[in-house]
Amino acid sequence: MFKTITATAFTLALLLSGASAQQSGTEAEQKACAPDVKKFCPRVLDQGDLVILSCLQQNRPNISPACNQVLVNHGQ
Repeated sequence: MFKTITATAFTLALLLSGASAQQSGTEAEQKACAPDVKKFCPRVLDQGDLVILSCLQQNRPNISPACNQVLVNHGQ
């Protein structure tokens, strides 16, 4: 359940940032970043979607290659 909430929050962050014209990220994109959000950004989950995106960007050297590629694909 936590991974689903995390992935959904991250997808919303991408959408709110204007980085994507899609209505939602793919399931693969959500799965790619959910572990990174859980690992690096658990303290900001209740602070809004853009804060989650910012957290991932701040932790970019540490996030998985798969999640990094999701960010790149969305212009982040």
